[in-house]
Amino acid sequence: MGQCSAAVAEAKHVFGRIDILLCCTSEAIVGTVEELSTTPATQNLVRDQFETIFFSQVNFIKASLPTFRAQHTGHIMILTSLGGHIGTPGMPIYTAATWALEGFCDSLAYEVAPFNIKVTIVQPHKEIQSLTNKIIFSPSLPYYDSENNPAPSVRDMLTNVLNLNPETALEPSDTEIIHRYPKLPPSSVDRLVGETVHALTAIGGHENPPARHIVGFEGAEAVKEKLKTVTEELEDFVEASVAVDIFDSELKNEATQGKVKAEGKPEGTGGPSSTTPT
Repeated sequence: MGQCSAAVAEAKHVFGRIDILLCCTSEAIVGTVEELSTTPATQNLVRDQFETIFFSQVNFIKASLPTFRAQHTGHIMILTSLGGHIGTPGMPIYTAATWALEGFCDSLAYEVAPFNIKVTIVQPHKEIQSLTNKIIFSPSLPYYDSENNPAPSVRDMLTNVLNLNPETALEPSDTEIIHRYPKLPPSSVDRLVGETVHALTAIGGHENPPARHIVGFEGAEAVKEKLKTVTEELEDFVEASVAVDIFDSELKNEATQGKVKAEGKPEGTGGPSSTTPT
């Protein structure tokens, strides 16, 4: 925390003020829940992931708040990934740390809004962060090999990319923790991060920035599909949700009637309807 405060103080001294704080620290720990539980060393990777993605950036945000509050303006931008919306097999701790950071920022946004401080979470595809920062592979277990497990293997995908460069090539290990910094051709890096850089420059300092911004068409479609699934599950189990209400209410009736209408829709109409209380 002391180093973060010193960095903020130095920036203010040099530039006179701080308009935007960009938090973009990342590294990816690859390993299933079980693979990260096999030894004390792999268990420590869990703490390391939270230190890098969550605590380090939270400390910078906390250090900047007094300055932003005194200025009565400021924009905090947090570069996370689609892992803030969608879990990834083989990267559960990365996803957990990302969700923790985004939950922190969601609450923070309400707290600092009266001081005209904006908070924006920018979510590029996971590959953007993974292939431009350090990747740590936990020792593998045979049960999660692609031959035995139908889940998509992020370990295999990242290994294939790293093996394209002899300097970063690796052999899978069931005993060692392996660290790699991807070395992509400059032209590939430019294409990889181009959309994200454009989003950051377009949104940074905007008078009315979004609370969340998803970078890229594929990412937006993936999040839409996830939200669609969540909505459908809410509607499927609406009776279970309202059954715990002690008192009958207008909202309870609307929720129940909304499900009945959705189930009774005639053919040729749109998908399930949803009711948004006002």
